Amino acid sequence: MTSRTVTLLDVARAAGVSKSTVSDALQGSGRVAEATRDRVRAVAEELGYRPNSAARRLRRASTGAVGLHLPATATRLDYYMNLAFGAVERAQEDGLDMVLLAPSGAAGGRIASRVDGLLVIDPEAGDSAVPGLLDAGVPVVTGERYLGPSAGPSAAVVCDNAASLTALLDHVTERGARRPAVLAPSGSSAWATALRATARSWGLAHGVEVALRTVPFAATPAEAEETTRALLTADPAVDAVICAPDGSAPGVLRAATALGREVGTMGGGGGTGGSNGTGGGTPPEPGTIARSGPGLLVAACVDGPATRGAEPPVTAVDLRPAAYGRACAELLCDILADRAAPDTVRRHAWSLETRASTGSPG
Repeated sequence: MTSRTVTLLDVARAAGVSKSTVSDALQGSGRVAEATRDRVRAVAEELGYRPNSAARRLRRASTGAVGLHLPATATRLDYYMNLAFGAVERAQEDGLDMVLLAPSGAAGGRIASRVDGLLVIDPEAGDSAVPGLLDAGVPVVTGERYLGPSAGPSAAVVCDNAASLTALLDHVTERGARRPAVLAPSGSSAWATALRATARSWGLAHGVEVALRTVPFAATPAEAEETTRALLTADPAVDAVICAPDGSAPGVLRAATALGREVGTMGGGGGTGGSNGTGGGTPPEPGTIARSGPGLLVAACVDGPATRGAEPPVTAVDLRPAAYGRACAELLCDILADRAAPDTVRRHAWSLETRASTGSPG
């Protein structure tokens, strides 16, 4: 039946049931035996049946749109733009428009009247807009769990952020680092909280003192450079810097260059820092560039154009933001279509991309 649109009646005839039974089976409503429901869904899939989204919205008095709430800093971060594109693409596959909500948010009741469901990405416990969104009276899916007090949500797509930072710390240690540092994000999101906690727990578990510095959630390269210069000047023994915020790693590289630290190697050749790779010695005066100092490994918690295009390219965790956005939107679509329970939690995979900044092949 590829020459015309497949209808509910076509599915009913092929499955040997009534049209109303097909409707109930596909919507997950009514008193339909599980075996009948499974048979109807199998027949619908085989025939290529696609529900009429306009008619479905009329029946359910729905808006045909879902809302997307991003952190206030999202507009200047590549990660969130890719995530949003992925979410929009997936929502459209279910006939849903995506409405980007203002960072300040709005009263939950007004939001609920305009959308069928909500995506709330990296919700901060301190964001005053989030509680109203979570209790808006429509299905909500969060990208990472919400750590603040609220009656909802019950659905989420999560990454194992503790495991990703652990992988980075293990990697730089395997490459020779003995005094790693982490520039961890501030704030009360699940991501930021997990990274700070993991830096501490990893150090305790390995008997290694991790130099932990807190930077803004969306730290700029200039802010990362300033923090790194201060860190390496005060603690020259640091031989690896892991930078968390998206797009800020080039600032770490600039600081290393200014202090004569050769990125991507644990060696060094004299100069102001000595040649034993420990980072000892007297740092150069501010504003000067030293030569042949001790090596420094650099890595990032978020991959993107800034890490891939850096010189040298920076080892980073690829969080696959477009796929993550798709996963969040897919879970919300599944809940709206009764294909998933409203308390579903799904996991999203990441990968470690090793590059020259840690002495690894690109």
